[in-house]
Amino acid sequence: MWAQDLTVSAPGKVILHGEHAVVLGKVALAVALDLRTFLRLRPSAEGRVSVSLPGVGFGRSWDTPDLQALRGRIAGKAGRGTAVPGHVEQLDALREFAGIAAGASAPESLATLAFLYMCLAISAKDVPSMDILVCSELPMGAGLGSSAAYAVCLAAALLMVCGAISCPLQEGEPTARWTEEELTLINSWAFRGEQVIHGNPSGVDNAVGTWGGALRYQAGKITPLKRVPTLRILLSNTKVPRSTKVLVAGVKEKILKFPAIMNPVLDSIGAISQECQNVLEAMPENPSPEHYPVLEEFFDINQHHLNVLGVGHPSLDRLCQVTASHSLHSKLTGAGGGGCGITLLPPDTSPLAVEAAKQDLCACGFECWETKIGAPGVTLHSASSLSAQVQHALARC
Repeated sequence: MWAQDLTVSAPGKVILHGEHAVVLGKVALAVALDLRTFLRLRPSAEGRVSVSLPGVGFGRSWDTPDLQALRGRIAGKAGRGTAVPGHVEQLDALREFAGIAAGASAPESLATLAFLYMCLAISAKDVPSMDILVCSELPMGAGLGSSAAYAVCLAAALLMVCGAISCPLQEGEPTARWTEEELTLINSWAFRGEQVIHGNPSGVDNAVGTWGGALRYQAGKITPLKRVPTLRILLSNTKVPRSTKVLVAGVKEKILKFPAIMNPVLDSIGAISQECQNVLEAMPENPSPEHYPVLEEFFDINQHHLNVLGVGHPSLDRLCQVTASHSLHSKLTGAGGGGCGITLLPPDTSPLAVEAAKQDLCACGFECWETKIGAPGVTLHSASSLSAQVQHALARC
């Protein structure tokens, strides 16, 4: 059993370009957001496993003999040694054990199911006694990959405890990351956790949480980009709720109704993603202020295209108008219809302009963060490398 505390983190994600067009086979670019989920795993008194997510008011604990008996029942239902996400009888057994009603979709219910599945499936032998605490800088339900960041953190911590991956952190180092082979294993388990939560995820969110940086997604193929710059952004949550399913259906209806008009728009969105990828990959080798006006134009063009697709919203129009008044360029990210928008902050943007934009956005009722995209993926931390805010959050429980 691991004898020390482990602290791991994983980033959220935003879609930079390719929303909705990706459903029809076009390129999308997803980037890691430097708002992170942190997980602390601590060895506990013999015979107990506990998990706590104070952000959603959730905490549960179980006796390890009960968990091991549950694993035996689940394995029997599958006819194999480990659980398979999506197997109805297995998930029913997990729900019954945890007292979760069928069809329950509250964050704490889904977090419990994912934890139980991953804990039992990854712990090949005895279930270790441990206390897990999770805190997050990511808002839930905003399309920013909060569930995937949770699944990635769980996968990395549990795989380390069970000896399936190494502990890469050397004494005196602030942070460390795993080998490519180990990251692939973390990603595969995080995807299984996402399947428990979402049923049929694309795999993009957990891949971004694992590798960080930026990745290209097209027709089910995920390719991490090599060497991309870290870009400053404002992330704004309009707090307007929306249904991704309804928005996707609306886009499909428009395409069927006006194919000669809409298909060129989708082609253009795919081309923006490709051109943006070219710029991002060129920036580390040839840093130049000239790249930023190009990226800003991509934002403007794509935002207009997304409005043509019918996934805009007055709140997002307002966001773009407010930031434009400060000579900044914005677009929606994700499904649209409300939700979140991103604003590019070139290096020469004055701090006064950023602060004024933030104040105006908050005056609209939006929640706003100044952060970065292109952040590192899943990371193992020493205690000293954590910010005071994160240390305080992890020390509360």
